[in-house]
Amino acid sequence: MQVEQRRQGKMATGYALPSLTTVICGVFTAYIIHSAWTLGQLFMPPSCPEYSECLHPLIAQEPKFQLLAFTSQKKMPEYATDLRLVHRVHQFDYLKEQEELVEVLIPKRVRNNGSLYLHIFLTSPSVDPEDWGSVVKDDLAVYAMAHLTRYHIPEAATINLLGGEEKKQKSQSGRKRPVTHFQSLVVFNILTDPVSLPRNAVPYDIGRSLRLDSNGQYLPILYVDSLSARLRDLVEVDSSMRETNLTLKYSPISYGKIRLWMQFEAALHPMAHLGFTDKDLDEVKGIFSDTNLYFLCVTFLVAALHMLFDFLAFKNDISFWRGRKTMEGISSSTVAWRAFSQIIIFLYLLDENTSMVVLIPTGIGGLIELWKVTKAFHIKFDSWRPKVTSARTSGENTTEKLDSEGIKYLSYLMCPLLVGLAVYSLLYTPHKSWYSWVITCLVNGVYAFGFLFMLPQLFINYRLKSVAHLPWRAFMYKFLFWGVKAVCRTSFWSAGCMHLGHFTNHGRFRLLWWVVYRKSLLPFLHIRNTYIWRLIIAISCEGYYSLIL
Repeated sequence: MQVEQRRQGKMATGYALPSLTTVICGVFTAYIIHSAWTLGQLFMPPSCPEYSECLHPLIAQEPKFQLLAFTSQKKMPEYATDLRLVHRVHQFDYLKEQEELVEVLIPKRVRNNGSLYLHIFLTSPSVDPEDWGSVVKDDLAVYAMAHLTRYHIPEAATINLLGGEEKKQKSQSGRKRPVTHFQSLVVFNILTDPVSLPRNAVPYDIGRSLRLDSNGQYLPILYVDSLSARLRDLVEVDSSMRETNLTLKYSPISYGKIRLWMQFEAALHPMAHLGFTDKDLDEVKGIFSDTNLYFLCVTFLVAALHMLFDFLAFKNDISFWRGRKTMEGISSSTVAWRAFSQIIIFLYLLDENTSMVVLIPTGIGGLIELWKVTKAFHIKFDSWRPKVTSARTSGENTTEKLDSEGIKYLSYLMCPLLVGLAVYSLLYTPHKSWYSWVITCLVNGVYAFGFLFMLPQLFINYRLKSVAHLPWRAFMYKFLFWGVKAVCRTSFWSAGCMHLGHFTNHGRFRLLWWVVYRKSLLPFLHIRNTYIWRLIIAISCEGYYSLIL
């Protein structure tokens, strides 16, 4: 009878609906498989069974080309007087990476917020670059154009708040009008893979760039890498600039990579229409231009895992605090410090004009931490007016007493460190304004000494001889989230002082990994040893909150 009841119970539980975590992990796995399949299709050229039905590459015959680079104030020049030859390579070796530094004259109209373009040609070696007609009419001519100027708001100058050059630089830092900037680096590529393409199944991104010769073979595809046109390579053009240097960088490119780059470039245009700023788009470009192709694929996987574990940690953290009825065993000062730290970091990133990709999640995190403060201090809203309830349990009173004692000891260490950091920053570090100095000092204090603010919670854990009140399920996902971040810090730009937090993060992750490894080797621990191991894990996981990463 009991066996039958157990069997029925197992059958009943077998039809239970899967949990939200299981559903999310399943959708994530399907998304990864679909993305890997889609990316793999870009690197696999379509099959071409019959020779007569295919377009064959001229580059398979290893033809000779010369490289010509002209500058012009016109996007589509018509006459030879519209162009100026700045670079020529008579026997261009398109199978080898090359980099040349050329000198470009800046016309008067460009200095007055005009535009300048770079026109790149691959032609037969016999073509005379002085004869514009022969260049454009050459049967082997391949063409690409790059923007050499763009309008951009100049970066605000930093000043020494106690120095003597304050007035001179302050007058320059208030400029908010976009002015002409020169793109000092242009990267271009040539497809060197001898890939034959079926006439009725040419990929649309490749087909836009195809040009056939008189024999029906397609000419080499010349591609200007706009993903490498970064804001850091912009040089402001002023009235005194007569000439400047331009770096021309060339490298051969494979069939799969050029298709992948074209797909990314096409995806950036809708983002601009959705309200992404130039800085946001520049951060996205940095993911591709500054990363090796193979490492880029690993980065995609790491970023996806990063999002998964971050979401699961967020979900379990919210569930923990929603169901929390008492603050027994939890330091309210540590919760308040997390909220304060998140707000300071948000203001700092806002002052640094950080990408919205980083700014928006940080702002949402600040609102979540403020909500936790209302739970920690029993704050309720009556018609949008805050109301603090004073009813506390005996356990909460004990916790509050221990928390105040821990804060007293912590203040002896924190105050001198923060004051010393602020004075050093004022004397030796330039800032945009006094407000910027205050925000920078506060955020440096958060990243450099913020982990010390977990000491009140650890003090409470030690005195209560318990860590059962901590959100262990959220800690587990944050441990995985943390490990992914240790492998690949971040795909987007982060403010300078945030790297200090990343450095401390790596050390704490190694400690936590060692603890988990030790627990897997010692499953049969005594009760007191179990408490010690869990306390060390709590130290490591609480550091996640203190860094607010």
